This record gives sequence, structure tokens and C-alpha cells, in this order.
Amino acid sequence: MIYNIKKGLHGEITVPGDKSISHRGVMLGAIASGTTEINNFLRGADCLSTIACFSKMGVEIEGTHDRILVHGNGLRGLKTPRQILDCGNSGTTTRLISGILSAQNFTSTMVGDSSLKSRPMRRIIKPLSQMGANITSVLGNDCVPLRISGCQLTGIHYASPVASAQVKSSILLAGLYADGETSVTEPALSRNHTELMLSAFGAKVSSSGTTASVQGVKELYGQKIDVPGDISSAAYFLAAALIVPGSEVVLRNVGINHTRDGMLTVCKQMGANLTYENLKISGEPCADIVVRHSELQGVTIEGEIIPRLIDELPMIAVLACFAKGTTVIRDAAELKVKESNRIRVIVDNLSAMGADIEETDDGMIIRGGKPLHGAVIDSHNDHRIAMSFSIAALNCEGETTITRKDCVNISYPRFYIDLKKLIRD
Repeated sequence: MIYNIKKGLHGEITVPGDKSISHRGVMLGAIASGTTEINNFLRGADCLSTIACFSKMGVEIEGTHDRILVHGNGLRGLKTPRQILDCGNSGTTTRLISGILSAQNFTSTMVGDSSLKSRPMRRIIKPLSQMGANITSVLGNDCVPLRISGCQLTGIHYASPVASAQVKSSILLAGLYADGETSVTEPALSRNHTELMLSAFGAKVSSSGTTASVQGVKELYGQKIDVPGDISSAAYFLAAALIVPGSEVVLRNVGINHTRDGMLTVCKQMGANLTYENLKISGEPCADIVVRHSELQGVTIEGEIIPRLIDELPMIAVLACFAKGTTVIRDAAELKVKESNRIRVIVDNLSAMGADIEETDDGMIIRGGKPLHGAVIDSHNDHRIAMSFSIAALNCEGETTITRKDCVNISYPRFYIDLKKLIRD
């Protein structure tokens, strides 16, 4: 149960390591030669699913707390898994590993939880098949379970109909094993962590506009990876400080990669009082973010910025309820195929809190300034919904209950502990 906070939020938080970078570090470390050291690794359920899958393929992975060592098997050294590869709730695990498995000399099967079983996989099945992959949706519904028999692959140029880092990364990872060049052009630029990391591991990668390309390689080389704090996790505390009067919060070592900074851009457009300190720009850029309570204004969010904040849109929708004027979110139909139909879930739950909000085909319209009240919030077992509405509850009258709130373990196991640190009694 979460209650209205009267005295503001104060203190500093070091959010967990970036989920996207943690996933990719394990994957590339597993198929590289030598050992990859990953510091500030996110031990959330999704990233642990990635570790479990590669462990079943003979990769030794060890470590304690937030430092792990991945003892790579080399590009073609993965072993036939003796068990089905369980990806849990992780679409990233499923889609990215599919690219790697498409070129192995064995057959494997991937499964997932009830949420993952409804998420669309044709978006990777189609391009991987064009490269020569033998990949099948076992139930014939273009979802998991997926059965993949490794084949010799050929590089292609793929014009993706969606701006999706998971789709792009799946194809580029398959391209490591393919003859010639593999390239992906997106309608808008999605997060580029895969391209940056591939280059660091020794692959020949190039980017131009919304096109990323990779050449087939003979070997990758283990690296040391220092994972910055996840901007998607920082977003909740950033929003909390903005909406709770009297707040001032410092978020340490947060990744501010330009392909992921849409939340920060929108907050500034809304009038947020936030500044950077200790800026680091080499590799994955990061900074400390200082954020204070602010009077916010409604904005329109659409177009090319959407891929840069797709995971933060539930939190942005909550922010909009506390802003003056109307906020319009467009071009966000991708929210319908996340861990839940986030458009519907956001609208239903904010409506239950008394918000003036309207669902549209590809987003929502939020008329801010109407006081919210506590409610029973159905998380739909979606970690980003549970965390976003926990923050909303801080500035609502009355008590709020979040169902299945432990789903935050998918990406932020200590979320409620860190939130409590900032609350003054």
C-alpha cells in the first residue's frame, strides 16, 4: 500500500545497471573469445533469463552481486542445450538470442511466460528467414515457443517496418555469422547499444542515419564493460521529484545515450528543473541528474522521439496528469505489444485514479490538473506499470494498492527499498 507523501522526497539514488546493456554484455561475452567482465550488471529477472539460456549452452558465467564474469566460448563454440531455453518474461532475450541461434550447428527451442507468449515474433522470424534461418513458431501463431535449427546465413539489407532495437539487434547478431554485409534501416533511430558494443568487441560496424550495418566476423574479443545506471529505472524517481512538492533528488551515474534520452527531453519541454553533473561522454555517456519539484506544462509527444522513450511512456503519462494543460501522445502503438497492452492499462488505471484521460488508436490524450485519488491498480504483472503507478500514488489523496507489485523484480528488484529511502516521515 502506498500513501500520499507530504514532505517531499530528498536524497540520492544509484539506480541499477542498464537492462539493455546488461543483456547485450552477456550475449556478446558468451560468443567472444576470452573473458568479459561486466560491472554494475542488472540482476533483474530478465537479465538472469539471458544468463540461464547461455549457461544451458555451455557458457561459464560467474560472479557476485553486480559484477559478473562471462567466460566466452567463441563465436561458434556454443553447445547444444540439453534443456529448453526459458526466456521468462524477456522479449529482449528471446529476440536477440534468436539471431545468434539461427547460425548455430544445433536445434534449440525457446519458451517464455504467459506474457511473452503473446508478444509478436514475426518481426524477427521474417528477416532471419530471409537470411536463411530455419525458425518456426511451434504453435503457428508467430509467438513463442520458437524452434530454431541453425543454418548458413547470408547477409541482407532489411527495411524494418518498426523502429525496434530488438529487431535491429537480432538481425545484426545474425549478421556476425553471415556471408557479406548485413544492414537494417529503421523508420526512426532506435537505441544503439548493440552497435556500440559490437564495435567494442571487434566487429566491423557502421551507422548512417537510421541504417546500421555489420560485416561477418571470425572472432570477437572479451571486454570490460562498466554498465551505467538505467535511464528507464531512473525515470521513476525523476518523475517522483517533479510531482511531489518540496522534492530534490540526485540520481547517480545515469546513462544518457542520445538514443535513450527521450524522457529527459520531454521533461525539459514540460518545464522540469533538472541539471547534469559529473558528465562523462566516452563510450556510453552518463551523468548525475539533479531534479527538483517543478510546475509542468502539457506537451505533444510524437514522431521520431517515440523510440527514445517507449519504455518511459507509462511514467510520462502519469507526469502529464500533474501538468497544466493537455498532453497528447501519438505514434505509440508499439505500447500495445509490450508486457501488457500498456495504452489500455495506463488509461484504465489512471481513470480509476480520477484522471481526465482518453485512449486513442496509437496513444492517449491527457488533460492535466485534475486531482488524483488512491485506487486499486491492476499491474497486469507489468513491471513498468507497477512502478509508474507507485509514483503516481505519492501525490494522490488516499491509499493506493498495486496488485502483483513484485513484478518490479523483472527490471528493478530493489525499487521499493530505494523509494522508501527518499521518503521523509
